[in-house]
Order: sequence, then structure tokens, then C-alpha cells
Amino acid sequence: MNNKEVFRQLVEDYKDKVVNTCFGFVHQQEDAEDIAQEVFVEAWLNYHKFRGEASLSTWLYRIAVNKSLDALRKRKTRKYIDLIKNLLHLNNEDHNQIKESNLDPLQKIETEEREQVLINALDLIPVNQKIAITLAKYEDLSMKEIAEVMETTESAVESLLSRAKVSLRKHLEEYYKNN
Repeated sequence: MNNKEVFRQLVEDYKDKVVNTCFGFVHQQEDAEDIAQEVFVEAWLNYHKFRGEASLSTWLYRIAVNKSLDALRKRKTRKYIDLIKNLLHLNNEDHNQIKESNLDPLQKIETEEREQVLINALDLIPVNQKIAITLAKYEDLSMKEIAEVMETTESAVESLLSRAKVSLRKHLEEYYKNN
């Protein structure tokens, strides 16, 4: 196989995972696909720097996370609706059924308000906590895999997830106490 065929196989093997990872941060399919292209271009240009200390998938996840965070910083709008759906344990089908059901207007407004409250709470937690919770809840990665992507220890990931949950609970409790 020549280099182009190897690269084509790499893209074919990891495209869905990379797009899904990016989507977990940007929540817009076109943006996720654009970022995924950037991920593979960077992987292609920097493959010679890949040391093999982690798996290839971990290296690609790391690039995808960094590119996604860069995209969020550039556009300065953060929408985490799919992450919120996962935090609420709603899959896309469940969420669409709720939106398409015959909920009365007040129920629809309340559902949208709860989603916005969660988005706001997520925007208040530190970036590392957002990364950890996105990889855990959206990508369903193990503690070990998250630790590899974030270049940290499993205990640090556990701590990040724990602090994220405490922070989210605190922000949500404050909101609901005041409303």
C-alpha cells in the first residue's frame, strides 16, 4: 500500500469516531465534518510526529478534542444540546418524539428552558471538566481512554467527572432555588 492508500484507510477506519467526537463539542453536523477534515489533515501532516506511545485512536481523539475546542473558541458560542440530551438520558429518538409530540405550548417552553439552563450550567464549568464529561457521556469512553486522550491519569479523570457533576448540581440547584 502506498501512503495515499494508507491515509484513505485511516480516514475510512476512524471517520465516524472523529466526526462524532467533534459533534460532541460543536453539535452541528457540518461543523463536525469540517473539523474532522482538519483533524485528518493534521494527522496526515504530522504523522511523522506520532510516537506510538498511545494508540492511533487516542492520538486522533486528542487532535479532534483540540480542534473542536479551537472551533468553539473561534465562534464563541457554545451549544451543548446533544450533550445535555445525553446527560438527561434522552437519545435522539426520544428527544425528537418529545419535540414532535403534542405537548402543549407551556410544556414545550418548559422543556426548552430546562435545556437552556443546562447549557448555561455547562458553560460555567472548567474546560477540562467539559472535555471529560463529553468524552464520558457522549462518546462513552472508558476512564482509561479518557485519561489517554486528556494525557492524564484515570484518577484525575474520575476527579474531573466528580467535580463536574458537583458543579453542575450546584449551578442547577441555585437556578431552581431562585426560580
